[in-house]
Amino acid sequence: MYTGKILRPVKVSFVSTYPPRQCGIATFCSDLQSSIKQLYGNSENSGGEQGDFEIIALNKANETYNYDREVSFHIRDQYLKDYQRAADFINLSPADAVSIQHEYGIFGGQDGSYINYLLAGLKKPAITTLHTVLEEPTPGQKQTMIRICEQSAAVVVMAWAAVDILKRVYNVAEEKILLIPHGTPDVPFLDSSYYKDQFQAEGRKLLLTFGLLSPSKGLEYSIEAMEEVVQHHPEALYIILGATHPEVKRLYGEEYRHKLEKMVLDKGLEKNVTFYNQFVSLERLVQFLVATDVYLTPYLVREQITSGTLAYALACGKAVVSTPYIYAEELLADDRGCLVPFCDSREMAGAITRLLDDESLRNRMRKNSYQYGRQMIWKEVARNYGTAFEQACLNFGDKFAQSSQGTEVTEKAILPEVNLKHLSAFTDDTGLLQHAVFSVPDRNYGYCTDDNARGLIAAVMHWRLFKDEAINPLLKTYLGFLYHAFNEKKARMRNFMAYNRSWLEEVGSEDSHGRAVWALGYTITHPPNNAYLGLANRLFKEIIRTPLSFTSPRAWAFSAIGAQYYLRRFGGDTQVRRILAELGEKLLMLFRRNATEDWYWCEDIVAYENARLSQALIVCGSYLDHEEMFETGSKSLKWLVEIQTNPEGGHLSLVGNDGWYERGGQKARFDQQALDAAALVEACYQAFAITGSDYWFRTMEWAFNWFFGSNDLHQPLYEYSSGGCYDGLQPAGVNQNQGGESVVSLLLALQRVHLVTHQGLFLGTNADEQK
Repeated sequence: MYTGKILRPVKVSFVSTYPPRQCGIATFCSDLQSSIKQLYGNSENSGGEQGDFEIIALNKANETYNYDREVSFHIRDQYLKDYQRAADFINLSPADAVSIQHEYGIFGGQDGSYINYLLAGLKKPAITTLHTVLEEPTPGQKQTMIRICEQSAAVVVMAWAAVDILKRVYNVAEEKILLIPHGTPDVPFLDSSYYKDQFQAEGRKLLLTFGLLSPSKGLEYSIEAMEEVVQHHPEALYIILGATHPEVKRLYGEEYRHKLEKMVLDKGLEKNVTFYNQFVSLERLVQFLVATDVYLTPYLVREQITSGTLAYALACGKAVVSTPYIYAEELLADDRGCLVPFCDSREMAGAITRLLDDESLRNRMRKNSYQYGRQMIWKEVARNYGTAFEQACLNFGDKFAQSSQGTEVTEKAILPEVNLKHLSAFTDDTGLLQHAVFSVPDRNYGYCTDDNARGLIAAVMHWRLFKDEAINPLLKTYLGFLYHAFNEKKARMRNFMAYNRSWLEEVGSEDSHGRAVWALGYTITHPPNNAYLGLANRLFKEIIRTPLSFTSPRAWAFSAIGAQYYLRRFGGDTQVRRILAELGEKLLMLFRRNATEDWYWCEDIVAYENARLSQALIVCGSYLDHEEMFETGSKSLKWLVEIQTNPEGGHLSLVGNDGWYERGGQKARFDQQALDAAALVEACYQAFAITGSDYWFRTMEWAFNWFFGSNDLHQPLYEYSSGGCYDGLQPAGVNQNQGGESVVSLLLALQRVHLVTHQGLFLGTNADEQK
C-alpha cells in the first residue's frame, strides 16, 4: 500500500470526465479533487484554494454540460487536436502535476489511443489512475496501455492483482506502480435500521445494488435469485438504484431496464424488487447503503479490476454477495463477503438466504468489511495521492530534461496560438476595416478609430509576446491611422473614415478619443522601438487633456487607463498624474451618487464595455493609493460578475446590446458582444495583478472561456483556422459575421492570457505591470 508524508501541497490539473456527466469516473474525479482540496486546506503549508486545482473535462463530441467554474477546459473525445491543445493549456497553467483518470472508453481514437497525444505533449509529471487493467488485452489495447505507462511519471491501481498484471503483461517497472485504494466516504458504523423508514422498509431485510445500469451488471441473475429468496424471507426488499448508463441509453434506449422490469412482473416480485431510476447525491446514496442488510454485485465480467460501488459498500460495513470478478476476490477475502459463481442465480440465492438467516454471520462480515474499509476513506486516499503528486514533481525535472528534448506543442484550444490571419486580412494600407459579411471585409463601412486603437494595442501585445518583426507593418498601420485621425484644430480625434479615405466627421465620439488615449498609453509603456515611442508620446501629449471636458464615463475610463499606462514609463509627469486623479474622481463621484448595494453601478443602465469603468477605478486607485477608488472599482467589478453569471450554468452571460440592462428592468440576453468579454478579462486581470487574489485569476479565465463555448449558447465564437471571432451571440445562434471589432477583442483577451502564462504571472505577482 502506498503511503507517505506530504511535504508541500501541489497544484494539480485533473483530466477526467466530470459531473454533471453521469459516469463513475466523473464521480471519482470529483471526490478525489474535493478530498485533495480539503487535505491541502488542512495543511500547515497551504490554503488549498480552488485556483490550485483545475478540471480538464472529457466530453462526448456532441454533448455539452453545464460545468462549474472549476472546469477550465473541455476535450471533445474524438477530436485529436483537442488533446494536443489540452496539453498546451495545462503546460501554460499554474499546475505542478497532472492527474489523469484512465478508462479506455472515455478517450478517443482506436482503443482510446488519443490519451497518448495528451501525455506526449505534457511538460509536467502525469500520474495516471488506471480504472481498467486487462489481463488479456487486444493488441491495440496493449499498445495503448504500454504507452500510457511509459509516458506517465507513475500509474495508480486499486488492486494487488492489477500490480501483477501490469508487471507481467505490460512489463511495467514495479517502482512505477502505486497501489492506492478506491476512495470512499467516511461513514459511521450504523445499524441498518437507521434509515429504513426513508424507504418504507421498516421491519424488512433490505438488499441493494447501485450504479449505472448496463447489461454487464448481471442484474437479471440477482432478480432471478430473489424469486427463491422471498420464499424464505417474504419481507426481503431488493432495491436496484441507478439511472441507465448514458452510452447504453444512447445506443439501446431503456431496453435493458424494461427487460428487468418485465422479469419482475413475470415473476410476481413487484413487492420485493423496486427500481430507483436516479443518479443520486452522495448524501442520499449513503442513506441507501446504511439501510442495506446485504449488498449485491452480480457482475458478469471477471476482468473488472475495480468497482466504486463495492468499495462504498465495504466502507459502510455491509455484508456482500458478489460474483468473483478480480476486484471482488481481493476485497471480499478474509470473510468480508460471499463469492458465488458467475451467472448462477441459485448459488446467489443460497448465499443471500444464509446471510439473512444468520444475523451473527452477517454482523461479523459487516465488522470485517468496515474495519478493512477504513483505509479506503477519502481522507486517507487523498493523503496517498498528495504524496504521489509531490514525489512525481520531485522526480520529474531530470527525467523530463532527458526525455523531452525537441518536443514542441504548437496547437492550442482554450488557449490557442495567437493567429493573426484574420486580422491581417481585414487590414489594408489604410487601417483595420470595421465590418464583415461573414468573413469577408465589408468596405461599405470603411474604418474607425475605435477599432484601429484596439488593433494598435493588439499589435503591441503581439510584439511583447513574440518579439516578432513581422508585426511591424500592422503596428505602423494602426499607429499611422491614429495619427491621421487627430484633428489638430479641434484637439479631438475623428472616428469614422470612408473606404475612399475621406473623413466622415470633424470630431469623433468621446469614446473613440478615450480609446486612442488608451492605445497610445499602452504603446508608450511597451514600445517595440524608440520611433514608435516618439510618435505615440507626441500624439498622447496632444490629446490627453481633452477628456477632462468630456461627459462620457467610458471616455473617462479609457483615458484614465491610458494615462496610467503612460505613467508607468513617465511616472514623474505631474500633469498627467493630475489628469489621472481628476478622471478617477469623476468616475468615483458617479458611483457615490448612483450606486446602492443592490445596484452597484454608476449609471441607471448597464450598457457596453462596462468592465472598463471598474478597471479604470482599480488601476487609478492602486496607482494613486486611493483606497475608496480601488475598493469601488473592485466592488463594482464583482457586481458585474454577479449580474452576468448564468444562474443555471455558472458561465458568463453578458448584458446584450439589444436593450442593455436598465435599473429595475430585465437584463437583455442578446446580442452579446466580444468587446464586453474582452473588457471583463482585462479588468479581472488588473485586479488579479494588483491583489494577487485567486478569485480574480479564476474569474479572468472564466470570462475568457466565453469565447470558447462557456456561454449561453454553449458555442465557441473563435474560428480556429483563421483566428477570427464571430460577431456575438444572437437568439438564433452565433452571428456569422467576423468584423474588426470582434477579432481585436478576441486578440486582446487571448494575448492577455498568453502574457500571464508565458511570463509565469501567477498569484501574488505583479511583474507585468512593472515592465
